[in-house]
Amino acid sequence: MPTHGLTRALAARLTELARSGRLKGKEAVISRVIAGRDGHGPRYVIEDEGDRPFLRMNSNSYLGLALRPDVIEAEERAATLYGTGPGAVRFISGTWATHVALERRLARFHSRPSAILFSSAYAAMMGLIPPLVAEKTAVISDELNHNCIINAIALARPAEKHIYKHLDMGELERALAGAAKTCKRAIVATDGIFSMRGDHAPLDRIMELARAHDAAFEENAIVIVDDSHGVGAFGATGRGTEEYTNAAPADLLVATLGKAFGVNGGYVAGDATIIQYLRETSPFYIYSNPITPAEAGAALSALDLLDSEVGKGLLTHLRDMTARFKTGLIRLGFETLPGEHPVVPLILRDTARTSALVAHLRQHGILATGLNYPVVPRGDEEIRFQISADHTPADIDMALDVLARSAG
Repeated sequence: MPTHGLTRALAARLTELARSGRLKGKEAVISRVIAGRDGHGPRYVIEDEGDRPFLRMNSNSYLGLALRPDVIEAEERAATLYGTGPGAVRFISGTWATHVALERRLARFHSRPSAILFSSAYAAMMGLIPPLVAEKTAVISDELNHNCIINAIALARPAEKHIYKHLDMGELERALAGAAKTCKRAIVATDGIFSMRGDHAPLDRIMELARAHDAAFEENAIVIVDDSHGVGAFGATGRGTEEYTNAAPADLLVATLGKAFGVNGGYVAGDATIIQYLRETSPFYIYSNPITPAEAGAALSALDLLDSEVGKGLLTHLRDMTARFKTGLIRLGFETLPGEHPVVPLILRDTARTSALVAHLRQHGILATGLNYPVVPRGDEEIRFQISADHTPADIDMALDVLARSAG
């Protein structure tokens, strides 16, 4: 069957994406990892780049757990016991002991009654909001929320959708008051950490506003937080943005196992009845295979490690390296945003300058991600650096030296 008409249209679309700066282009393929030594963290070899080692500063692996021998060994043990894959979706034959143990451990970690695993945090959010949207539901969302929240709201098609300006609590309060006049249920959705900027939601204030307006809704005003970049990397013990802001627990917490925990998969933690309802109604849970039993075993090991003295040390080191890099950027005269999260934006406000500096960094062995319009608003162009507990003081100083030798 011919596809020339379709391919011609798609090729034109790709050309348009390239012209507008939205084409992601060829992916870097990591072919080898070189263990850290001589005061430096691990280095990465990329296909078509010879044997040149790169310092990776564009990874979500905030604690470096993906390379820790104890986490790798836990995955290998579980794979030996249960095999490499689940074999089916969970309600047919795909639940293994490690899945159940991990859900219970995540619930305890977040001091919630229950938790449910999904194949990713993106799938978790897509599988959470639509089943909770009924005939008279309003969804209220921060304008800079992650794409998974945006698409989940679009899929849910709520009776009302309110988008408030980034972190504008006055606008959030007005949206709650307005929705109460026509809706039975309100869902406030927010990122915990906003991944492009590294700033955090004022969850303490958001929870206060939701509770203040709760009585106006027959079926409550509930708060959903996606803290995928916060859990494991933010807060004194890695409990994320809730811990950092000393907020009351969100009604439903979404997070990932694929960032700070160094494994794969996502989850929702919250009320036991809501979690059970999701098991029965969420298509992203019902019709999709879970993470592998081995991945669940590795995640259990990562959680135990985070809750140990080793984990406390990793968090302290991560905060120290983040502060060292951010202080260095300011000393060099670069613009960044305040905050303690290991996402550190270097704000350049110019597409050409951003692209040129990313190329300069790569030329000198550093991988970092440039974010240009329309990925970020025009005038907010930046390079997003992500600090890891894998990084050493020598790594941070190397990156700052390369930046210092740029055109500025």
